[in-house]
Amino acid sequence: MNLIPNRFLFRVAYPCRRIPGLPHDGEELLDLPEECRIDNFADMDNSKNFAVVRLAWNEDGLALQVELRGKELPPVGDASRPRHYDSVSLWIDTRDARTSHRASRYCHQFHFAPAGGGEERDEPVFVQTRINRAAQDAPLAPANAVPFQFVRRKGGWRLEAFLPAAVLHGFDPEQHPRLGFYYAVRDTELGEQVLSVGPDFPYAEDPSLWSVLELIAAKREE
Repeated sequence: MNLIPNRFLFRVAYPCRRIPGLPHDGEELLDLPEECRIDNFADMDNSKNFAVVRLAWNEDGLALQVELRGKELPPVGDASRPRHYDSVSLWIDTRDARTSHRASRYCHQFHFAPAGGGEERDEPVFVQTRINRAAQDAPLAPANAVPFQFVRRKGGWRLEAFLPAAVLHGFDPEQHPRLGFYYAVRDTELGEQVLSVGPDFPYAEDPSLWSVLELIAAKREE
């Protein structure tokens, strides 16, 4: 067994497609195409994925879509401890300053859970939390500032969420088209799927472990 995961030996700059008109007004907020898929190269560390993660952007913000498959039991959650139950966590640094081990005011930690909200803790919930050991905290977004939806399906669920520019402190695609980012999908049945390194590394609080999300403008896609 390798002491250092193979995926730790290199860093990836992931292209992120610009898709205008998001979020949609219909039943589906996003419906992102296959070209927006984020490959975490799990095979390099003999890991298996149970979720498909897609990201896109436009001048209004960032779009996140996650499809999870392979569940048998209903999702469980707790809005006060989202990372301990079924959830999707996304870390964004709008300045891509990966030279520091401590988060700055441009670093954000967002959580989406298919359950854990409401009186019965069975409703989907969004919450932004502060990053542990951060040198400075990003402004916290109110729960109603981020449109999102979970659609439960047989054997899993699908998350669609749009993070408006207003909740991404420092979001400036023209001047800063490279973002630091990381994700973790946790399921109480299936385990944890991450972008690269696992829980042996403090990825939740150390931006130097994050990867790069490069916001590709439309003119570069032609």
